Amino acid sequence: MYFIVVKYQAKPEIAESFIERNAEFTAATRAEPGNLWFEWSRSVEDPNEFVLVEAFADDDAAAAHVGSDHFARGIETLRPLITETPRIVSRKVEGSGWDEMGELKIEN
Repeated sequence: MYFIVVKYQAKPEIAESFIERNAEFTAATRAEPGNLWFEWSRSVEDPNEFVLVEAFADDDAAAAHVGSDHFARGIETLRPLITETPRIVSRKVEGSGWDEMGELKIEN
């Protein structure tokens, strides 16, 4: 599995519609072969920060995503919506499921 987290700093004036403005890109990516997960969330600390979590079946699926036509169009859609270069954190995970990424423990 290839797991990617990307943080985007949206312009304050479009923050309320940021996810909606990226709907075409989101739908196209979710439909890609090898896409396991593609979801946006909004930071609770900074209302202008959005986090994208992606998971692909393997390196080839991730590479196909980055090389796709809709990815190129998505980049052009995003440019006018953000204030800085997105921060990317990638992690390749050996295995076939989420449970193989490790156990999350919460202390009370």
